[in-house]
Amino acid sequence: MISETDEIRVPAPAESTVYIVGGTTGVGLEVAHRFVAAGTQRIGLVGRDPERGQRAAEDIRSLALGVWCLFVAGDVNDPGEAGRVAGELRAGLGPADILVNSTVSAFTPRLFHEIAPEDVPAILTQQALGPINMCRAVLPDMRTQRGGVIVNVASDAAKYPTPGESVIGGAMAAIVMFSRALAMEAKRDGIRVNAVTPSLIRDTGAYDRVMADPFGAKLFEKAARAASLGVAEPSDVADLILFLCSPQARRITGQAVSPNGGISSG
Repeated sequence: MISETDEIRVPAPAESTVYIVGGTTGVGLEVAHRFVAAGTQRIGLVGRDPERGQRAAEDIRSLALGVWCLFVAGDVNDPGEAGRVAGELRAGLGPADILVNSTVSAFTPRLFHEIAPEDVPAILTQQALGPINMCRAVLPDMRTQRGGVIVNVASDAAKYPTPGESVIGGAMAAIVMFSRALAMEAKRDGIRVNAVTPSLIRDTGAYDRVMADPFGAKLFEKAARAASLGVAEPSDVADLILFLCSPQARRITGQAVSPNGGISSG
């Protein structure tokens, strides 16, 4: 049921059109599963790998009758590609009520003096630009319809200095500050913007990649020991994202929430 708060649209997930960038694997795919369980019938998935994307879309369509899941391949680090992807999703599903950006770069932790100078721009842009470009691509539709929800997935590296994550942390901090500032700009149009900042997420490709690297494994095994409530799993992060996208969170915007099992606080 859509509720009106001073003429602002606050649709329930079951009535929403949802775009999930990075939705073909890991946290993003788990988010799609959670939305289907909540009754959502229009879901757009975005990723770079067409074969994996089509498999993910078929998986989502198989979960419930009436679910339409559209996959669009593209590299949204490019603003033109982000615009094209958003346009194809709009044509196939309708304008977005909810946008979830759950993208990860392929870089593993490295001490700054060990990072090749030519790699620095890619570490920053491949993590931070995709969410920014997609937000820009969907914002006009959300403003027109007087409401929308955006959740950008970053990491605790945005908040807490960690050896080996100087550049990655800078990229994550960019996502968090962008989300907070956009929340202040967009609230007058009924658009809520939040960031989710996990630390480790077990059973994801990023986790496996980091743990296969000797330096990354040493770094994150120490972090895992601090997670007295348990290392987060994709379902933990997806449940939080679903809540932030729901009418129950209609007063929450501009926040960066860390589902990290107690690795850090604040």
